Amino acid sequence: MEGRAAAPAAGTVLNALANGYGAAFAIDAHTEATVELDETGEVTGEIAGAPEADTRLIERCVEVVVEQFGDGEGGHVRTESDVPMASGLKSSSAAANAAVLAALSALDATDEIAREDACRLGVDAAREVGVTVTGAFDDASASMLGGVTVTDNTEDALLRRDEPDWDVLVYTPDERAFSADADVARCERIAPTADVVYELAADGDYERAMGVNGFAFCAALGYPADPIVEAMPEAAASLSGTGPSYTAVGDRETLVELRDVWEKREGHTWLTTTQHTGATTL
Repeated sequence: MEGRAAAPAAGTVLNALANGYGAAFAIDAHTEATVELDETGEVTGEIAGAPEADTRLIERCVEVVVEQFGDGEGGHVRTESDVPMASGLKSSSAAANAAVLAALSALDATDEIAREDACRLGVDAAREVGVTVTGAFDDASASMLGGVTVTDNTEDALLRRDEPDWDVLVYTPDERAFSADADVARCERIAPTADVVYELAADGDYERAMGVNGFAFCAALGYPADPIVEAMPEAAASLSGTGPSYTAVGDRETLVELRDVWEKREGHTWLTTTQHTGATTL
């Protein structure tokens, strides 16, 4: 009883911490999960390359799948990823989606649940173990479905989905920031600006939405807005999640030039693209 799956990371269009509405887009960097089920009744977890990392989320994802589709099985879940943890690139959502799909595959239950509902299993697991404030349905839906998704995170409702063909530049500083530690009260103070971002995203004006979101959340969370200014006006950029990563979208030539600027900072800068397929079984 073994299953494997992969789910993409994502960047932010609108952070849902301010007003409950969020928007995110899948990028072509992935987390893979392998689930092996047995009769022990207990689930253990492992994150490759991070022996001290918290495995409660991926373990709980397997447990919720077993509770709904299994018969009390236990087992082991292992994830490996080219997405840096705690960097604002939705590594937790990608890991949750991959673990859920891998567990469904191990139980031969992949066809028994819609992808949106499979995504919600991971969102519920994330809330239960406390790795997210909002539930992160925006991040999780982008990772599970691919493309750009706009969501109401208070209702776990998908409001819009598109498939823009963007090249994407990612800058990840060496520092790490866990979304559960974000100053929610300070983010809520910028809700009027987040409402403007939501209106732009709901209309499909994702590039302008990213820019406004980026300036607002850099101010709220104490990150420099310089990378966003440096991308303008040729590209759109934003702080991704609660940081510390930034993402920019635009044409390849523009982003190659921007990469030369961003690479002067400490950290890691890399080019990728949007991803439209979403999470898949392997």
